[in-house]
Amino acid sequence: MAEQKKKQAKIEIVNRRASFEYHFDDKLEAGIVLQGTEIKSIRQGNVNLSDAYCLFKKGELYIKSMFIGEYEFGTYANHEPRRTRKLLLKKVELRKLEKRVKEKGYTIVPYKLYLNERGIAKMQIALARGKKSYDKRESIKERDSKRDMSRLKKIRL
Repeated sequence: MAEQKKKQAKIEIVNRRASFEYHFDDKLEAGIVLQGTEIKSIRQGNVNLSDAYCLFKKGELYIKSMFIGEYEFGTYANHEPRRTRKLLLKKVELRKLEKRVKEKGYTIVPYKLYLNERGIAKMQIALARGKKSYDKRESIKERDSKRDMSRLKKIRL
């Protein structure tokens, strides 16, 4: 009998508010430095990216205020839910991002957290510019028109 691999549930946590608030110019994939129980909580999907943001300290990129809930079966060694976590990027990418962030209006936004095919947690970050209020109204208008069109298609079928 051939042994079959267990299929892992696809974990993908997306910061939907970020795409509404910002224009994405560039997206990068970064690794995250995690403690023992944090990866177990991520596999359970107990993560929230809505308040998270990235900042530079001494030439290294960190993510602050990302919520990874405590692991329910963790003991005294459980992690702190909103601790600052280091993001892993190549030095060339870090320098390029830091130079762009110093320009007016740019920021780094955590957009997506997922597990790759090897089970390693990865963060997709985006170099972004803030949207103006009229851009947000356009986004709402487009979303509403798409919803109306899909409803009409369902009715005709």
